[in-house]
Amino acid sequence: MASPNTYRLSCSIPGHEMDVRGLAATAFPEGAFVSVSRDRTARVWAPNSSETSGYKELHCMNGHTNFVSCVCIIAPNETYPRGLIATGGNDNIICVFSLDRPDPMFTLTGHKNTVCALSAGKFGTLLSGSWDTTAKVWLSDKCMMTLQGHTAAVWAVVILPEQGLMLTGSADKTVKLWKAGRCERTYSGHEDCVRGLAVVSDVEFLSCSNDGSIRRWMVTGECVQVYHSHTNYIYCLSVFANGQDFVSTGEDRTVRIWKKGECTQTIRLPAQSVWCCCVLPNGDIAVGASDGIIRVFTESDERVASAQDLQAFEDELSKATIDPKTGDLGDIKMEDLPGREHLNEPGNRDGQTRLIKEGTNVEAYQWSMSDGRWVKIGDVVGGSSKDSSKKVMYEGKEYDFVFTIDVNEGGPSMKLPYNVADDPWLAAHNFLQKNDLNPMFLDQVANFIIENTKGHTLGPAPVSAVDPFTGSGRYIPGSADGRQGFGADPFTGAGRYIPGSGSTDTTPAGVADPFTGRNAYSSAALQKSVTNIYFPKTDGVMFEQANPTQILAKLRELNASAPEDHRLNDTVLDNLEKLLLITSDFKSQDHPTADQISILWRTSHWPEDIVFPVLDILRLAVRHPEVNAQLCGGTEGASLCNHLLGLMSPQGRPANQMLALRTFCNCFSESHGRSLLLSQREAVLSRASDLRFVCNKNIHVALATLVLNYAGLLYGRPSEIEAKAQCLSVASSALEVVQDKEAVFRLLVALGTTVAGDGTAKDLARSLGVNSQITKYASVSDPAKVGECCRLVLDELQ
Repeated sequence: MASPNTYRLSCSIPGHEMDVRGLAATAFPEGAFVSVSRDRTARVWAPNSSETSGYKELHCMNGHTNFVSCVCIIAPNETYPRGLIATGGNDNIICVFSLDRPDPMFTLTGHKNTVCALSAGKFGTLLSGSWDTTAKVWLSDKCMMTLQGHTAAVWAVVILPEQGLMLTGSADKTVKLWKAGRCERTYSGHEDCVRGLAVVSDVEFLSCSNDGSIRRWMVTGECVQVYHSHTNYIYCLSVFANGQDFVSTGEDRTVRIWKKGECTQTIRLPAQSVWCCCVLPNGDIAVGASDGIIRVFTESDERVASAQDLQAFEDELSKATIDPKTGDLGDIKMEDLPGREHLNEPGNRDGQTRLIKEGTNVEAYQWSMSDGRWVKIGDVVGGSSKDSSKKVMYEGKEYDFVFTIDVNEGGPSMKLPYNVADDPWLAAHNFLQKNDLNPMFLDQVANFIIENTKGHTLGPAPVSAVDPFTGSGRYIPGSADGRQGFGADPFTGAGRYIPGSGSTDTTPAGVADPFTGRNAYSSAALQKSVTNIYFPKTDGVMFEQANPTQILAKLRELNASAPEDHRLNDTVLDNLEKLLLITSDFKSQDHPTADQISILWRTSHWPEDIVFPVLDILRLAVRHPEVNAQLCGGTEGASLCNHLLGLMSPQGRPANQMLALRTFCNCFSESHGRSLLLSQREAVLSRASDLRFVCNKNIHVALATLVLNYAGLLYGRPSEIEAKAQCLSVASSALEVVQDKEAVFRLLVALGTTVAGDGTAKDLARSLGVNSQITKYASVSDPAKVGECCRLVLDELQ
């Protein structure tokens, strides 16, 4: 009689022709789940309506041209009240299905290699991970942002309950936390590829790895617990509804139940790779494995399988064969093994393994706490994992084979070491990497290994046996598989003049332009009203104030003390003075000359410790149509952009950083500058965002103004959603550190302008947690424009 709170087989579902690689509980119908497989299909399974346990296939979806690797459910919304199903595959695409048609509604393209992980968040946000080392954030059918930072395949992704927080796990052995598209933290501790992630709560999550461990992390960075029980790679985690207990599956043929921090039950399957698991709403566990079968396990007596089905499952398990070279059973010495009498002694923990000698055979048994007996889990074949067969010594280690590879005729030969228990694709990858060879040779080298070695069959060797790294075809001696896609690789200053002084406008009391303080609005603006005078703001905000006399005085002062090889002659100084006077007063009848503009460009490359007055002249000059056209157009524009980005280096001088930002802002005054900045948007905003950590309010105001000007330029362009996503990300990240109220105000206007009239941008802002982030500003009354603008942005995001 099984003890209570023990999981037993409920049913087996032989619905797929190849490995089951992913599982997810669906929103509709009740109790259903979806599975995906290397057979290129996704299938929805619903509970049988009859009293008998089991599931029936409700829906089969096709759309991928290669193996399907992962699946997740996009939550129901007004448009799709039953939710959507997203699947990722080895064909590098994501298919999005509804529950009423077999073909995809749309596909998402952008990844350059296998899509191996998916997670859905609020408001329809989708996060994907790929062998191309990136993760991508999608909304509807568009990519919002690409998360770059990992150095190897992104095997696992998950969106945390707190809006805007995302996690990625990688073959580079790390987990990264992302907020609004930027990496906030890296978690290190695993000693091998991170394969799975699972949310525990708003502040905790789990990770599992090829190193055979599971780690519990605080979002703040601390690893609070490490769990050990698995004897091989761990592929998947799923958390129970109580938010504490969880399930894990792996390459050691097991499903393990964890309660109160302990492994309380081990369920062994007659399949080598247990790829995935999913806790269903009723508390049952669905499991997918390399034999193509989905198995559901339950604690409920009402849903447990019949005695006949339970016995059939046990019989299937007992007939399995286990290769000790997998390491799952430890080292085996035939002469030291006890006989069957050893099974008369009870085990002391669930899942404990015991080996006995039965004649010339070795049998493996596992202790079942629930049944109080030893259950046979297979016959051990292949001899000791420390077989004394002849080995070859290479670089201090023993190998079954050491091949000599001649890559170039007449060139030096290279050694390729290999053990029969190794994965040929990984061995090939390591060989190519070590010898700095082109990855294009991967298939050729791996196939060479396969053709020239004799491996060991793991288990009954079904056709769908798979590589635990890639999900591609594991080498089975004597078998041949010409299908494409097998073996794909996943690694694949002093003085009175102070730049910036006097040029940040303050807002006087009364009715005024919220940016300049100049009279611009009627007295109605003072009244409590829903009238939005703040956004969308589509005309650029410029930094126009200047004191030419002070700028020129500082320029001459610095020039007098400059090293002789950098000293400017009087002609150059006179030209800079004339250009400054022309461009700081647009009422002037004079026009800047090509020589004056050329001199300005050359002198802007003065040494960084003295260049700031020249940058101030540049900042004013780019507002002039003729200067803007000459410096921002054509190849000169790219040169200007690169020069200013260099001055904005985080290690640069604050005065130069601020003036470079202001110059970019003023470039928006004319069409050539706007075109330049739109084409260079990603680089400019990325570098500008880095300056949020500089404790300088003038830099913060300039950064906020730059984001605002971009938002205004993008207003009314719904197709520029990726650019808007970057504006949201930069504004959101800046609001976390900026204290100056004017900078905060301009960032709020930028947010409002970005989302105004664009439903997709609003959804993205909600998913990034902008609402909760800016709520604290709604009550700000000094200056009043901060609170008023914040409340209007919040209204937009309702």
